[in-house]
Amino acid sequence: MNNVHKSGFVALIGRPNVGKSTFVNKVLGKKISIISNKPQTTRNKIQGIYTTDTEQIIFIDTPGIHKPHHQLGEFMNKESLSTLNDVDMILLIIDGTSPFGSGDEFVIKELKNVKTPVYLVVNKIDLVKDKKKLIENVVKFQDAYDFCEVFYISALNGENVNLLLESMVENLDEGPEYYPADQISDHPESFVISEIIREKVLQLTKEEVPHSVAVALDSMKVNEDDNNLIDIHATIYVERQSQKKIIIGHGGQMIKQIGTLARKEIVMLLGQKVYLELWVKVEDDWRNKKAQLKRLGYFLEKN
Repeated sequence: MNNVHKSGFVALIGRPNVGKSTFVNKVLGKKISIISNKPQTTRNKIQGIYTTDTEQIIFIDTPGIHKPHHQLGEFMNKESLSTLNDVDMILLIIDGTSPFGSGDEFVIKELKNVKTPVYLVVNKIDLVKDKKKLIENVVKFQDAYDFCEVFYISALNGENVNLLLESMVENLDEGPEYYPADQISDHPESFVISEIIREKVLQLTKEEVPHSVAVALDSMKVNEDDNNLIDIHATIYVERQSQKKIIIGHGGQMIKQIGTLARKEIVMLLGQKVYLELWVKVEDDWRNKKAQLKRLGYFLEKN
């Protein structure tokens, strides 16, 4: 009987919207990272913890690496790149439907500064129509960097995800169980709840609104008259009055819809009834203000 227990930390990096969060959620069988079709949805490093009887893999879902246009963008890139020297393995996840470009060159340039083993994970193969173009594209990645292995997966439907997991476990060293077996994330419930609310804003709004939104949980407590009810009050921050009007919607219909969708997921997360009250507040140019970013949880490093 083999009693060896393996463990390790694995960073997921890549350009925005390649499916990193979808991959983590698929592996864990639960949603810890929010998902939308908007680039740069993930803003913080989010740890997803995969545990079996014989291994524990701590996945670090990082923000998509991109050319920053504001202080928030700088923070997101720093969050992604700071993980590379501190993990046991890196998965560079790419979109199999997108050609090799300057954004990929930027990511690979950063990878050349680290010694951590890197897997190339080609995602969204279920959407690829021209296999020849796919292979030609992957060859460009292989010419640019010496990857340990290449895997072709669909994080959405799970195709080849187990094969990738098996290979990763095989290449991990013997190690302890860093987290309790029933823990799937390092983030508190308050963080997950604020992210769920932000996800609903991303899903329901368009154009300039999504990137200008942040959510702060103001309070979360048991209702004084009903111990089975959790009262949650949260504020949605935007940068302009016009964005506030969009989120509130005609007659308050948009914010009501955001609240309804968010509350359904929060109920599933907490396992009990929830009263959710949302407010919208304008904070001019908050993405470029370090004090506001820190208050909203985006500047975590010590000064």
